[in-house]
Amino acid sequence: MINTSKIQKILTATLLFTFASLYSSASFAGSTTYPLTIHNCNRDLVIPEKPDSVVTVGQNSTEILYSLGLADAVKATSLWFSAVLPAYADINKKIKMLNVNQPSMESILAQRPDLVANDLEWSIGPTGAIATYEQFQSFGIPVYTAPADCLYKDNLQGGDGLRTRPFSMDMIYLQIQQLAKIFDIEDRGDKLVASLKEREEKAKEEVRKLPRKNLTVVFWFSSAEADIDPYVAGDYGAPAYMSKILGLKNIVDLKNEWPTVGWETIVKANPDVIVLADMDRRRFPMDDVKAKEKFLKSDPILKTMTAVKENHLVTMDAQAMNASIRTINGIETLADAISKMDFSK
Repeated sequence: MINTSKIQKILTATLLFTFASLYSSASFAGSTTYPLTIHNCNRDLVIPEKPDSVVTVGQNSTEILYSLGLADAVKATSLWFSAVLPAYADINKKIKMLNVNQPSMESILAQRPDLVANDLEWSIGPTGAIATYEQFQSFGIPVYTAPADCLYKDNLQGGDGLRTRPFSMDMIYLQIQQLAKIFDIEDRGDKLVASLKEREEKAKEEVRKLPRKNLTVVFWFSSAEADIDPYVAGDYGAPAYMSKILGLKNIVDLKNEWPTVGWETIVKANPDVIVLADMDRRRFPMDDVKAKEKFLKSDPILKTMTAVKENHLVTMDAQAMNASIRTINGIETLADAISKMDFSK
């Protein structure tokens, strides 16, 4: 018999060793020495000196910088799914919003930043919609991209990319520590990572008390139209990480970040819990969480699913479903919700 527990421990140890090896050039001990070289998204990124200003392309990078006490360095931001974390509402009001969606390269350059902190390679990357790394570098501006979007992930496959290994919070912790290294505030990075790990452990304990095991779940992000295949979470992204941490089974076993899956497949799987993304964005009709709930409860087939009949519907911040610092919030939201549900029927 295969000892899956032992295999998992070996894979975890290997992953942690790989993280340490890949990023040894950005050691997290002592003060930062410039120029600093960090291996980021399959390239060596050189930070010539401590940045005084940064423009962010993505909510996750912005909120990490705020959490590190670096709001004063953020000159402008862009690409948001939902409102800022409540703790930073007042801070965020003072920061210029270039565009709630994709900003232009020109608008970023106009801020004259020393650094661009980027969430997604489809924004800035090898084939970025805004620009490539090289285009920004031609203006002397380094672009740091969140490791969660490029580490063990093929972004040249189109769409939201294809992960070759599952997401883990270690990728977010790495981003926090690297940004702290770039800004020479490593002690703050260490404290932030420690607090997030503590919250993760508390959420695990909450679910361990549940009498019912082997619960199944699906994460519905959005749909271009109500009656077509929805965008749901694949089995290698942040929602799958939440599921595994909490001992749940994601019914979607695809490696794509946000694949479309037919409703007939979801109905057949009959998940115990359905998680619905809540966001401010209104790109698609089903971005609205109330529209999602209404559709599930009114469709003659979908309303027969156990999760719908028993109202085992969990509303979750969309940004928590993305690989981000808010993934911890998502773990806490899901743990709290299922701990209050009755699965005895």
